[in-house]
Amino acid sequence: MKSPVVFTDWDGTVTLQDSNDYMTDHLGFGEVERKRIGKMILDEKLSFRDGFNMMLKSITDKGYSMEYCIETLLKNIKLDPGFRPFLEWCKAHNVPLYVISSGMRPIINALLKTLVGDDAADYVNILANDVEYDSVDHSKWHIVYRDETPFGHDKSRSIKKILAEYHDVKPIAFYCGDGVSDLSASSTCDLLFARSGKDLVTFCDRHHIPYREFYSFVNITDDVNAVSHGVKTIEDCLVK
Repeated sequence: MKSPVVFTDWDGTVTLQDSNDYMTDHLGFGEVERKRIGKMILDEKLSFRDGFNMMLKSITDKGYSMEYCIETLLKNIKLDPGFRPFLEWCKAHNVPLYVISSGMRPIINALLKTLVGDDAADYVNILANDVEYDSVDHSKWHIVYRDETPFGHDKSRSIKKILAEYHDVKPIAFYCGDGVSDLSASSTCDLLFARSGKDLVTFCDRHHIPYREFYSFVNITDDVNAVSHGVKTIEDCLVK
């Protein structure tokens, strides 16, 4: 078996709904404005970071604490049904699994532990933006980005840093995503999985970036397993 490593986005990729979109739609300025901003990001008229700041500000301006946001999300966000079996496959084959997210660590941690359990969640390495709380009023918070880039978290930097730790044998690097924030990661991995019907597919088609379309992590498990065991090549998987 060849040595694979898997990187995945969280919101809308591992989960069926994007938690940040859900918060914006239900706690912030609503779906119409959120989609308007999303289109500007997709059309490259607005950076992901600036658009995301607008969405989060619409939530914090209404006084919603991070604790309340997490409680709301735990009641409404569902996991891709194929993710838990994929995680178990990774554990069984000692395949490193990283969540590389433009979302916020407290939210991802809470959802991951609730949806897959503490033991399974402990296997997953999370690299995401953080949250800083007001020293006087802990209910007030703001996002703390990992870097200064227009993405807020340039995922390619995180992935390159991890891959640089492999000195002897370079692993086969897989990345799973669904949105514009995943674009920087596409150039750092051997095979990009893009969720069907989402912005990442649109952008890849628009810019002729090769990818493998997926509907569930069941598809990803099959392909990662097949490529790792030499049954398929990367080229076999790509959209032509």
